[in-house]
Parts: sequence; C-alpha cells; structure tokens
Amino acid sequence: MKKQIEVSKEVRENIEKVFNCSRMSVWRALSFTDNSERSKRIRVYAIKNGGTTLITAPECETIHDANGYMRQWFANGALIEIDKHSGHADVYDRFGRKMQEHDNVSIPQLYTIQEFAAAL
Repeated sequence: MKKQIEVSKEVRENIEKVFNCSRMSVWRALSFTDNSERSKRIRVYAIKNGGTTLITAPECETIHDANGYMRQWFANGALIEIDKHSGHADVYDRFGRKMQEHDNVSIPQLYTIQEFAAAL
C-alpha cells in the first residue's frame, strides 16, 4: 500500500518557495519517502493548503455474505477468506492452496495480508 499527498502545481511551487527546497525534496515529502522534520512540516503545509492524502491498495473484489464471511478475490486468482465473528483469515493462491493463516486479524494487519495476496 502506497501513501501520497496530492496538491496542485501552484501549491508545489509555493512549498518550494516557503521551505526553500527543490522539487525533489517536495516529491520525497509528499510521497512519504522522507520522514525528516522538514518533510513532516511540508506535509502539514500541503494538507492545510488543499492537499489530499491518497492511499493506493491492491484492487480486489470483496463479498460480505450472510454467514459471516468476507471473501476478497484478487486479479492473480488469490483469495482471502475471513470469518468476521472470530477474526480468522486464510489466504489461498490461485490453485486453492492455503498460503497463510491468521487469527484475530486487525485492520492494519488486513492491509499487509492483502499486499501478500496481491503479490502471489
């Protein structure tokens, strides 16, 4: 999952002037590849000036069914199956082989599991 802040060209140019930095420094800050104090201040400035935080996640089809399961199918044929009552998750490859098993899955863990499934 990738995270970045989108701003207009004008805001990027303002950031360069206000923070006396290069385009590359602005890009590093807004793409979260640099976590210096200046980059953190640039991100705050960008958000205050109309920036929007975007998160890129693997594309998948998600079905929530009546028996308490959530299933996500990925373009590569992988499947994540989660029991919403117990929090247990299984990850299957395109051949139906179980590749991972997880208990008590939290939302942050789900992102990691999705990245794994998308990369199978």
